Amino acid sequence: MRVLHYWRAMAGIVGRELLRFLHQRERFVSALVRPLVWLFVFAAGFRAALGIAISPPYETYILYEVYITPGLLGMILLFNGMQSSLSMVYDREMGSMRMLMVCPLPRWFLLCSKLIAGTAVGVLQCYAFLGIAWLYDIQAPLMGYAWILPALVLGGMMLGALGLLLSSFIKQLENFAGVMNFVIFPLFFMSTALYPLWKIKESSQILYTLAQYNPFSQAVELIRFALYEQFNQQALIFTGAAFLLFMGAAIVGYNPSKGMMVKKGGSA
Repeated sequence: MRVLHYWRAMAGIVGRELLRFLHQRERFVSALVRPLVWLFVFAAGFRAALGIAISPPYETYILYEVYITPGLLGMILLFNGMQSSLSMVYDREMGSMRMLMVCPLPRWFLLCSKLIAGTAVGVLQCYAFLGIAWLYDIQAPLMGYAWILPALVLGGMMLGALGLLLSSFIKQLENFAGVMNFVIFPLFFMSTALYPLWKIKESSQILYTLAQYNPFSQAVELIRFALYEQFNQQALIFTGAAFLLFMGAAIVGYNPSKGMMVKKGGSA
């Protein structure tokens, strides 16, 4: 196989996913509505609960940008990763996944192409969210919007790999909702998406430990630091290691001779 064959295959998979996303406008709207509701409603309630009465610029900087906005970017990537895994289950039921997997290209390359496609969609959603937030004066440093791109890509790849891994276990669409809720809500609420780690430690030592080693927390911290032109080496290493672990397990899971496909009697 030549390099051109790999390039054409990847371009086709990524293009198909982007076209699917563009045609499903309700998916784009729902992906933005969810974090925007949290951004405006939850932050207002958080301020009222703490009795904060400070000037609007300072309030915007502390509540919206530092603590909430990066966490909501992580939420977008998390839900997009799970949505991508749903499309994998759907394609497998409809038979299109089987046609893709029997092509002469390596299976790991096809899975990586699907992952790149899903991550690209998630990154586009994140920048659309940041654009809407900018219109409401929820703004970060200008260079932060460039710094954040690698963090969004790595975080999206890690969460997308987790979605791929889960999709190798799920055989029917009816089982998807239960499994996703079992994964999404613990990952999100036991993280630093809404509260800083030091604040969680004041509340519960157990929750602090869970949040500290939560891969979603590390992805959020990587995004948070990057948005303000800072580098978090620990978060980078942790997120990268989690990506390699999840992606390796997903590749094994989709292997018809070794993975969950054979163990549960399903087909690729």
